[in-house]
Amino acid sequence: MTNVPTEMFNYHTWANQTILGRIKELPSSVLSEELNSSFPTIAHALSHIYAVDQMWYLILSGMEMREALQECMPLNGKTLPTVEEYINSFAELTERYHEWIQRQTDLEQTIQLDNPYAGICETTLSKMLLHVVNHGTYHRGNISTMLRQMGHASTMNDYCLYWYQEPVKSS
Repeated sequence: MTNVPTEMFNYHTWANQTILGRIKELPSSVLSEELNSSFPTIAHALSHIYAVDQMWYLILSGMEMREALQECMPLNGKTLPTVEEYINSFAELTERYHEWIQRQTDLEQTIQLDNPYAGICETTLSKMLLHVVNHGTYHRGNISTMLRQMGHASTMNDYCLYWYQEPVKSS
């Protein structure tokens, strides 16, 4: 039986690699070109995805959400100068996620999440992992729109296209 949250995280990894690969094909100025869009630049959008992925990794690893937010939100505004640096940063974080996933015996384990913006709720590790995927999908859509605003084609990174790709190995 397929572990859906893990499969979806593998899709998230593939989709990030796909959009970063497309950006790498374009002039390096694409990262820092300012737009009137969801984010001021594509670099800001990528940094936001990375910061939130990092924050949820810390929460999944046992850190309280308030502390994880404080640690990761400075990353939200810090942009990297090259696509290669984003590729490397995402790859390193993905490896940490895969190591965490391998250690899990029960992704349906319920935990209490204290969200400083929304309050306390009970949720599962799998739902948090699915949120990481959903959040990334939303913002990759922003990036696709930004590329089009600059006059560049984006690239398809839909889940249904992922089905036809070589699966990402989780070590």
